[in-house]
Amino acid sequence: MVRVLIVEDSPVIREFLTYVLSADEELQVVGTASDGEEALRAVQRHRPDVITMDIHMPKMDGLEATRRIMETQPTPIVVVSGSSTAKEVAITFRALEAGALAVLARPQGIGHADYEATAKELVQTVKLMSEVKVVRRWPRRDRALVVPAQPEIKKTAASVQMVAIGGSTGAPTVIQTILSGLSGDFPVPVLIVQHIATGFVQGFVEWLANTSSLPVSVACDGDTPLPGRAYVAPDSMHMTVGPGSRIVLSAETSVNSLRPSISHLFRSVAQVFGGNAIGVLLTGMGRDGAEELKLMKDRGAVTIVQDRESSVVFGMPGEALRLDAATYVLPPEKIAPALVSLANKR
Repeated sequence: MVRVLIVEDSPVIREFLTYVLSADEELQVVGTASDGEEALRAVQRHRPDVITMDIHMPKMDGLEATRRIMETQPTPIVVVSGSSTAKEVAITFRALEAGALAVLARPQGIGHADYEATAKELVQTVKLMSEVKVVRRWPRRDRALVVPAQPEIKKTAASVQMVAIGGSTGAPTVIQTILSGLSGDFPVPVLIVQHIATGFVQGFVEWLANTSSLPVSVACDGDTPLPGRAYVAPDSMHMTVGPGSRIVLSAETSVNSLRPSISHLFRSVAQVFGGNAIGVLLTGMGRDGAEELKLMKDRGAVTIVQDRESSVVFGMPGEALRLDAATYVLPPEKIAPALVSLANKR
């Protein structure tokens, strides 16, 4: 039985989330809290396996509560957000920096056409995150700056013209780490597909832009990707590269039950750029992008997979390794130096 603590300031929403989670026989709601201060006490009292966390609360908000919990009683945290504006969503993503594992939109209400799907996603995510072994986050003032060692990168004869990155559960902070390690003069474009709740993309992009030297934007159909810029696939649209290396957005049938799909992006990059590209597959559930990363490798591209130790969920990277799709297996802090080394060997 997975023990869940719900942190939410609205009594109505607390009751709703309790109903959604308690409906699954493998989940037990052991307590609720209406603000961050109450949450700290409830964690000590109930010792939950996983926490659902609201962000905007009185007394102590969800950001500070997440930091305090991860510094004192490390517990898997899933942020459940009802935020709608890009600015509010960007603030929500800061909880990932503090140690939360995932950010989800609050399920739709009972009777809504999407209730079953969104409730199922919450239940599945809570179960999955409860199994993650989290570690203590030390207070920021005590953290020492660690400069990652440069990974050993073999020379490549190809001229890198595109970097394609795909990620799912646990990947937003890895993408942030990668982009923050690239300077504004990075010589090639970066295309990103991140599995994310509908309505969260613009806030995700704003959050990334705050810590990246590269301009980051939501991709538009027909864009010509420019060097030193990052483009994120928009809500519910596949992103591929078409004739003239322009970005093509489409609402075609979901791939691997996903739209946007990492597989769609990687396949197009393999077709257009062949060996003149780098593919990066990050932590996430399922197998989206794994076979297409192998296709990129077979066509001469350099491919990078996030290592098991740093992955929140090793599904996609693990499938890629099973297919022998990885040129390199690296932790997040070594991916940006690898990209710089490879892109500069032109």
